[in-house]
Amino acid sequence: MRLTRSQALFETACKVIPGGVNSPVRAFRSVGGTPPFLVRGEGAYLEDVDGNRYIDYVGSWGPMLFGHADPDVVQAVQEAATRSLSFGAPTEIEVRLAELICALVPSIEMVRLVNSGTEATMSAVRLARAYTGRSKIIKFEGHYHGHADFFLIAAGSGALTLGQPNSPGVTPAAAQDTLLARFNDLAHVTQLVEAYADEIAAIILEPVAGNMGCVPPEPGFLEGVRALCDRYGIVLIFDEVMTGFRVARGGAQERYGVRPDLTTLGKIIGGGLPVGAYGGRREIMEWVAPQGPVYQAGTLSGNPLAMHAGYAVLRKIADTPDLYDRLEAFGAALEEGVRANLKALGLELYFTRVGAMATLFFTGERVVDYETARRCDTQRFARYFHAMLEEGIYLPPSQFEAFFFSTAHGERELERTLSAQRRALMRAFSDGA
Repeated sequence: MRLTRSQALFETACKVIPGGVNSPVRAFRSVGGTPPFLVRGEGAYLEDVDGNRYIDYVGSWGPMLFGHADPDVVQAVQEAATRSLSFGAPTEIEVRLAELICALVPSIEMVRLVNSGTEATMSAVRLARAYTGRSKIIKFEGHYHGHADFFLIAAGSGALTLGQPNSPGVTPAAAQDTLLARFNDLAHVTQLVEAYADEIAAIILEPVAGNMGCVPPEPGFLEGVRALCDRYGIVLIFDEVMTGFRVARGGAQERYGVRPDLTTLGKIIGGGLPVGAYGGRREIMEWVAPQGPVYQAGTLSGNPLAMHAGYAVLRKIADTPDLYDRLEAFGAALEEGVRANLKALGLELYFTRVGAMATLFFTGERVVDYETARRCDTQRFARYFHAMLEEGIYLPPSQFEAFFFSTAHGERELERTLSAQRRALMRAFSDGA
């Protein structure tokens, strides 16, 4: 049987790249099959090397708020590239982007630009430890903050025990200062804080979980965590790499009215190019070198291509008053259509949406944390995923990833998506599936 071009490329890739991909999230391990190799994107659409065309609900994992190849972003990058790809020196566009971030995000008074979300979260935790003089952090099961050693932690043997490494190469010493909490379980967080009150430097969380599927905070949960941090002098870090500028103009902290001490950003502020940032209260950020003693550096941080792309996106966000109303309108119509499909087919699946991110969980129970998420029927999700792909709908290849949409998604894409979904659900739940 003749291989498709994607299959042939994947076979070659596996010989020279571990697993054939440069980020595990791109692999199809959880759903099976071969990932399509993409060649172009425009608006809400993607095309692969075999000429297949898809409506895209991955959006480069979040940053494509205005769709692929947005003319304003492309023009900004093209013009910047003619002046040099990088300087390794200060540029005006860094200042302008930083000003916009501070103006748009409620909690950010100062910001440091870096090259990735992992750099941002790693640096924010280091800063919190220096500022408080404490060592331990609390993170949440199912929340992903990049691949720094102290984030790759599995649960310990009991509710109040220290975490254990969940990746070879992470030492017990690196894991010993990480405590693991249950999302949306304020009583459990309180137990951890009270047990280690004088040792906890920071609590870091995704205010809307996106890496175990889209899981919103329960009413009062974020407020409760904020109150605990205030009471015990703990730095609260919101990882808004995914939610920043996506669920609201000022991110999840604006949507839910809870202000963290530090915020990490990425995705949208690079317009699709590699970027990250961490920022927050001035008195904390002034600890960062060269102004303060906390070292963090990156030769290509603030590189002009990413800065111009990010500035073009954030400028459009700032200058488009009805932007989030438009995204919400599409999201509400999509949600209504998904629920109608489920009802028509007699399926009790759990659907969540916050702004322009969402997940269809293949479970009948309410998903509020990692434990309830992991009880999903991942095999049936895999059937659904491949059926949607064959219908020309490109979804994240994992039950435990949120999907995203953009302003480029309109009525035509909505109708095609919902029609495709009805057929895909029938195939996923047919007796012969």
